Amino acid sequence: MKFLKISLVLAFIQFQFTFAQEGIAVYTDYLSDNYYLIHPSMAGAANCGKVRLTARQQWLGQEDAPALQTLSFNTSVGEDGVSGLGIIAFNDKNGYHSQKGAKITYAHHIRFSRNTIDLNQLSFGLSAGFVQSQLDETEFTTFDPVVFGGIYQKYNYFNVDLGASYHYMDFFTHVTIKNFLANRREIYTEGFESDNLRKILWSAGAVFGDADRLLFEPSLMFQYTQETTEKAIDLNLKVYKAMDFGRLWGGISYRRSFDGAEYLNGEEVKEQKLQWISPIVGLNYKKFMFAYTYSHILGDIKFDNGGFHQLTLGIDVFCKDNAWDCNCPAVN
Repeated sequence: MKFLKISLVLAFIQFQFTFAQEGIAVYTDYLSDNYYLIHPSMAGAANCGKVRLTARQQWLGQEDAPALQTLSFNTSVGEDGVSGLGIIAFNDKNGYHSQKGAKITYAHHIRFSRNTIDLNQLSFGLSAGFVQSQLDETEFTTFDPVVFGGIYQKYNYFNVDLGASYHYMDFFTHVTIKNFLANRREIYTEGFESDNLRKILWSAGAVFGDADRLLFEPSLMFQYTQETTEKAIDLNLKVYKAMDFGRLWGGISYRRSFDGAEYLNGEEVKEQKLQWISPIVGLNYKKFMFAYTYSHILGDIKFDNGGFHQLTLGIDVFCKDNAWDCNCPAVN
């Protein structure tokens, strides 16, 4: 039974860290005012340039538990602001596997607005990234010919993300293809013909309510991994409250995969799909932003009762004099 539990948990972990280091994994950190982290077309789309630092730690108290840190910056450039630039640096460690890398982004924004504050904008973005994957086998003792043992492997690869966004007043949608190029990374795929890390993301949402009282932002994010055909959806709701010092906000996100893993409960075979729920609280104070996210896996079989903790710190820079005339927190 213990073996079956471990197998099920590993199947869930495979979805979270699809293909043993895919670049930056897709968590819920985009909800901490950081859509640029997963959608390159959001570079420079906001009224301000944004600096965001995120640290994510899973399963506190577990040795070699997964941890991820990201630092991103994006801003518009030029007087008309129709171009955007961005950069992301990240460090990801998961047991004996680790990766680090950086992406640079260019985005172009096409405005159909009648003036500079009437939001009707179509955006395109491209991120070029460099990643170094590392596998520490120095402590391995094995007779498996595929696992060398006693060495420290590194492999560098290049990839690009392509994306498009559309904002119309209080409505938004984004489509992104992550890891557009197929790469051979022998550190994980020696002897295999393909190493396709391509993933398609689609986000959509809208904002309702009174800016002077409460704003409600329902949204969803769907992800599809091409090689394994894995699919998952995030259903999100954020609530914003205007304050004298800035804005107080909170929300909740529910993620569910469409794929599951079987396990044995006594003599009965059951299936469990990856599910987690993530409450979020945040604060905007003048030009500064703070957010905390806690993610908890649901289901009978799980690795640990502890959850995933995430902190995000941010500052807005190079803000324009006129904000968009809409209830659109992501770009104002």
